[in-house]
Amino acid sequence: MVKKRINKQVYIGITKEDYNMNTIITTDSSSDLPLEYVEKNNIQTLGLICHLEGQDYIDDFGKTLTYEEFYGKLRKGAMPTTSQINVYRFEDLFRKYVKEGKSIIHLSMSSKISGCYSSAIIAKKTIEEEIKGADITVIDTKSASIGEGILVYTAVEMLNGGASKEEIINWVEENKLKLHHWFIVEDLIHLKRGGRLSSAKANIGTLLQIKPLIYIDKEGNLQNLSNIRGRKKAIKSLMDKFEENIVDTENLVVGISHGDCLSDALYLKEMILEKYNVKKVLINHVGPVIASHTGAGMLSLCFIGKDRVI
Repeated sequence: MVKKRINKQVYIGITKEDYNMNTIITTDSSSDLPLEYVEKNNIQTLGLICHLEGQDYIDDFGKTLTYEEFYGKLRKGAMPTTSQINVYRFEDLFRKYVKEGKSIIHLSMSSKISGCYSSAIIAKKTIEEEIKGADITVIDTKSASIGEGILVYTAVEMLNGGASKEEIINWVEENKLKLHHWFIVEDLIHLKRGGRLSSAKANIGTLLQIKPLIYIDKEGNLQNLSNIRGRKKAIKSLMDKFEENIVDTENLVVGISHGDCLSDALYLKEMILEKYNVKKVLINHVGPVIASHTGAGMLSLCFIGKDRVI
């Protein structure tokens, strides 16, 4: 829980407000935050690469490759692939802000899902050797999509509210394994293509309208918990997992990301708000990099609750 507070502590001749101006939050495009929030808060992000129909697009929250264009191509049978952020792009980002005298907190998508965390660590070491006094913290959030986005959102809100770099880092480390990710997948073809389903299971599942319920475990891996028949039951299963794992709803930030199925996302939001007075509900598209592996129609629900036990 993030509390507003008055803190008159002075940091060697500078106010705490000035001190916070020297800290910057960076992340990758997997965080799937709404573009307007990213731009309003000047969150520095690096985009993963989506390879689609012979062209390469940087995932930049729908600016270059709009969500409508991407999902339109996906529904017409396009089979995109993705690439992680390379070390040199991380070096350029870190070098820029270290030279400006800033401390960097970089929140990375799960190291079990992408190599971005490893690349960021290599870049951090390079810049620390290159520039004396460089202050870079890279955190494996063990999260993805809007779940990762919740950690970024809260870190930014803490920074804007006057929290110190150390307080932000400690909060993320203490809460990242309390962050729940529950996904339902509509299009099984992309799971088959990624090796998560056999061709036979994908074909049978499609015929029987089976919707896999997927979660991120405490190691940061994607796991299949169960298979649910029918879209409505699958959406209800997300609500069930929410109710099983919530702790403090009054201060809860909920994230819902969707594979171009906004009506389902709004329906899920309505289900939550009918019963619980949560602090904030963030809704956004699943970006091209994640959606390349989950397909159109994916719906996720993310929130901080009990510790992940599986």
